[in-house]
Amino acid sequence: MENTIMRIPRVCEIVGLSRSTIYRLERAGEFPRRRRLGVNSVGWMSSDIQQWIVSRDQAGQPNGGQHAH
Repeated sequence: MENTIMRIPRVCEIVGLSRSTIYRLERAGEFPRRRRLGVNSVGWMSSDIQQWIVSRDQAGQPNGGQHAH
């Protein structure tokens, strides 16, 4: 995936969370930080969001996403 800047509607769509939940998780340090794009606009790097999704997938699996051998 190309590393692009995503605005909040797209981030909500991809992660399946509401805008308020994303901002709450961000304040708690549990979601990637937004980047200021201008005076009244912010966005998230798509690579940061993808890494967050992967980390959530691994956190929900036994052994932290590691396969048992």
